[in-house]
Amino acid sequence: MNKFTKRNVFEALVNYATEGAMEFEKDGAMIEVTPEEVKAFAEKEIALLDKKAAKAKERGAKKKEENDELTDAVYAVLTDDFMTIADVAAAIEGEDVTASKITYRLNKLVTTGLAEKTDVKVGGEGGKKTRTVKGYRRVPNGDTVEE
Repeated sequence: MNKFTKRNVFEALVNYATEGAMEFEKDGAMIEVTPEEVKAFAEKEIALLDKKAAKAKERGAKKKEENDELTDAVYAVLTDDFMTIADVAAAIEGEDVTASKITYRLNKLVTTGLAEKTDVKVGGEGGKKTRTVKGYRRVPNGDTVEE
């Protein structure tokens, strides 16, 4: 069995598709790739893909677990008074805490019934106009919100 690279096998496949010969050129000589070698190569690549997918799933589970910690932190910051996303983000320490991540967690809490949201008017400072933003708070008395 010859030792060859992915590039060699792909060249052989291109050659097979165009000329009907399963071979590739190496150092001026044409090297034939047998069906058994193609099968072994494909099985090896499938195993590598499976291994890569398993690692990605493992990383995803770990990342999801970390995200739950951020959801808990967001919930802990919420009070019975409505808070803006900026207020919640300012109350949580962490280098990778962003407004987008906070917004996602707040909406998740609203969906599960642990928080509620409404429009809140924020007064303009220094002559700026008043604007309307979303405000979030814990559901009073731990009750869930009926939608």
